[in-house]
Amino acid sequence: MANRTSTQNLRKRVRYHYRGNAAGSTLRLTLGCLLGLELRRVGSGKRMTFSTAGEATLTRWMATNARVCWVEQDEPWDLESRLISELDLPLNLDQNRRNAFHGRLKELRAQARQGARDLPIDT
Repeated sequence: MANRTSTQNLRKRVRYHYRGNAAGSTLRLTLGCLLGLELRRVGSGKRMTFSTAGEATLTRWMATNARVCWVEQDEPWDLESRLISELDLPLNLDQNRRNAFHGRLKELRAQARQGARDLPIDT
C-alpha cells in the first residue's frame, strides 16, 4: 500500500474529532447522522455541520460515550487496512464495503447531505 501521510499528528486529529465539526470530521458526521442531528449548510453554503447547538450536543455525547486508544506504528496506514479487513468496524466506510452496515451508513449520510442542501444556509 502507498504511503498515506498526514499533515497533522495523532493528538491534533483526535482533538478535532472531539472538538471540531462535521465539516472536518467524518467521525462526527457519521455519529451525528446516527444520532439524528440535523445537518445544515453554513458559511458560503459549501460546508455542512450540525449547527452550533447540534455540534455541542454531539461533543457532549462523545465525551460521555466515545473512547480512544492507540498503538505506535511506523506505517499506521498498513495497520489500518489490516484492522478494517479483519474486524467488524461498521463506522468505517473507507476500505470497508464488505461490512453489512456500509450501504445503510452511506445512504444515511447521503440523505443528511441532501436534507441540508434542501434547507436554507444556517447563519
